[in-house]
Amino acid sequence: MPTWLIFALGTVCCWGAYGTAIHKSNALLANPLKTALLVGVAYFFLAVLIPSLIMKSSGADWSFPGKGMMFGLLAGSLGAIGAICVIYSMKSGGNPQYVMPLIFGCAPLVNVIVSSVAHPPKAVNPIFWLGVLVLASGAGMVLYFQPK
Repeated sequence: MPTWLIFALGTVCCWGAYGTAIHKSNALLANPLKTALLVGVAYFFLAVLIPSLIMKSSGADWSFPGKGMMFGLLAGSLGAIGAICVIYSMKSGGNPQYVMPLIFGCAPLVNVIVSSVAHPPKAVNPIFWLGVLVLASGAGMVLYFQPK
């Protein structure tokens, strides 16, 4: 199994459980800001402290070219804003059974558009567009037939 696939599956498992953890945290803490704060604390430890320690111990280069830094901060901001949106979706009555499939069904559609604009493909197999249509249909069905 290729290494990239192992990491992709790790993301699938983590993000697949993410909505339920957010929902549970909101219910137990009764305040979405507390949930957001704790998500941020976890991000700080996992995405700031640990990489900093590894970079320091390995003698890594600490220079941050402007454009790379800009996109890194943009990526972090998009992730944090997305997390806050999930938190408030759950707090506003959303259930992870239908919120998360809707998010994970529509996010690939947004990714196709953004990726195609940023990195235009030379050629696209028409079956790919069929897959995009199936994704959109699935997201629509989850929204339309959500449990009441």
